[in-house]
Amino acid sequence: MTLWNGVLPFYPQPRHAAGFCIQLLIVILVFSTLAASFLLILPGIRGHSRWFWLVRVLLSLFIGAEIVAVHFSTDWFVGTVSTNTSYKAFSAERIRAHVGLRVGLVGVNITLTGIPVHQLNETIDYNEQFTWRLDEDYAAEYVHALEKGLPDPVLYLAEKFTPSSPCGLYHKYHLAGHYASAMLWVAFCFWVLSNGLLSMPAPLYGGLALLVTGAFALFAVFAFASISTVPLCPLHLGASVLTAHYGAAFWVTLATGILCLLLGGAVVSLHYARPSALRAFLDQSLKDSSSQGREGSPLVLKNPLHKQSALPDLQVTTNL
Repeated sequence: MTLWNGVLPFYPQPRHAAGFCIQLLIVILVFSTLAASFLLILPGIRGHSRWFWLVRVLLSLFIGAEIVAVHFSTDWFVGTVSTNTSYKAFSAERIRAHVGLRVGLVGVNITLTGIPVHQLNETIDYNEQFTWRLDEDYAAEYVHALEKGLPDPVLYLAEKFTPSSPCGLYHKYHLAGHYASAMLWVAFCFWVLSNGLLSMPAPLYGGLALLVTGAFALFAVFAFASISTVPLCPLHLGASVLTAHYGAAFWVTLATGILCLLLGGAVVSLHYARPSALRAFLDQSLKDSSSQGREGSPLVLKNPLHKQSALPDLQVTTNL
């Protein structure tokens, strides 16, 4: 095929790979800023409670950041393969490339990286995102990819997830992502509620909110797993077959759900077994502990004007 100004004829302009997810970057920056702000004020906390607050706040921020970040991650279901495959339509040229497939809650990400990157007088490094949010049209994005003239491996994998594909992957993963996302947002709401309750004299209800947070996080994992257990259509790329498995977002969400269940269960158990130890960890009774250390000592109240008024010396003693 001929080139025009270094660009293939069916490309109206030089292509640009999909960049880093802006929503995910915002989530990371927000929670990183909160963590950094807390670390700056940490030296102002005196005594052993400094370490209690360090563990409590950073662990809570990790749980909240994970619940929000996985919404925008495409590492729920991933697969990679290195193969020798065709490159473009209407061309017999073949390339050696690394093909990646990443399925998230809101879409699918497909990568194609040449081995080496520079082949056929061009740079083979594609990173394409196809989304199926409620306000996005996956079929329209696929048609736009056809008009752009994306490489065959990218179009082949993207076509498997179109609504009209006989594989039916679009409806399965779209439904799984929809329910998993809804469960995670409910988990995030209960995470916010648990932080508020644990900051008040209501540790029992804070622990119960943590239990609900972990339960909904696990419900999200199970909702996604129940659909993704259906075998994928055979994804043949050249002489190789792409196989997929659960990714980092899936396992981190599962671990976070279990962590919330353990923390919530520990708070509820300590509330009934050792409430004083729970109050000490939550740092709710610093003033009470200082006053309890003087329990039993008399509180003497005197009249400072007794000499001036020549009144008899009155002394009131109260035992606390």
